[in-house]
Amino acid sequence: MFRRATLAAAFAAVMLLPAQAADGPKVVATFSILGDLVTNVGGDRIALTTLVGPDGDAHVYAPSPADAKALSEAKVVFTNGLKFEGWIDRLVKASGTKARVVEAAKAVTPLESEDDHEEAGHDGHGHEHGHDHSGHAHGSHDHGGIDPHAWQSVANTKLYVAAIRDGLIAADPEGQTTYEANAAAYLARLDALDAEVRAAVARIPEADRKVITSHDAFGYFARAYDLTFIAPQGRSTEAEASAKDVAALVRQIKAEKVKAVFVENITDKRLVEQIARETGAVVGGTLYSDALSSADGPAGTYIDMVRHNIKALSAALSS
Repeated sequence: MFRRATLAAAFAAVMLLPAQAADGPKVVATFSILGDLVTNVGGDRIALTTLVGPDGDAHVYAPSPADAKALSEAKVVFTNGLKFEGWIDRLVKASGTKARVVEAAKAVTPLESEDDHEEAGHDGHGHEHGHDHSGHAHGSHDHGGIDPHAWQSVANTKLYVAAIRDGLIAADPEGQTTYEANAAAYLARLDALDAEVRAAVARIPEADRKVITSHDAFGYFARAYDLTFIAPQGRSTEAEASAKDVAALVRQIKAEKVKAVFVENITDKRLVEQIARETGAVVGGTLYSDALSSADGPAGTYIDMVRHNIKALSAALSS
């Protein structure tokens, strides 16, 4: 009798767990990095669907009927904003969702086209350069002149977390205490991460803080941490670099003695490898820009992604 009662109690306890999750709000995040931030704030209280998964390219994503269904059932939808998800407005309309749509980057001061900074004659740090810290080899822009990759600055990511916290509280007021506590704990971890990145960059000689990447996704990282990133592609992976762009970049790399080039997890590595061959620069590994890795990879969370990237940069630029 005791064993039967114990099993019955255990079964009842287990059954309470999914019921609690099911009672929480259904939430959608547009891409993997944002999904991880939402998970850290929402915890087990929410049921999260992430549209563009690990190693997925949100620039060229094509939403599915399942995505429309997820939006139609959601209570809140988190987007990056800054024109990052060119498909999201159409998806929201097609889904007929009544969900609250929250732009996580709404409080961010966006970086604009590097052409604007060049006209000013500096890169925002008072340094004179031929290009700014996020300069790329051509002037085409696919986000209306705005850089949408704001999460690459940890300080900006703290603004995302605040927007996520407030969005969840508005959608689920009963969870306010949980969301506030989770957000506070995660913000403390982000403060520690920011300090870690700054300490790592400080150990890289200033003359060597120049990096080549596949597409221009690291402008906020460059501005926040005083590095220079140069890319043959623009801020969207939809636009291919022309032969003229690549030739100009090769000349620039040789002239400025850039030491390392990096591939990205969402882009074709062949172009970067070609540039490395033509310039003698070392391929420094893979950087994670617009998407996390799989959970068992080196960048399965946002914090892991930033740590992986700064370690890869430090190893290549300090050698």
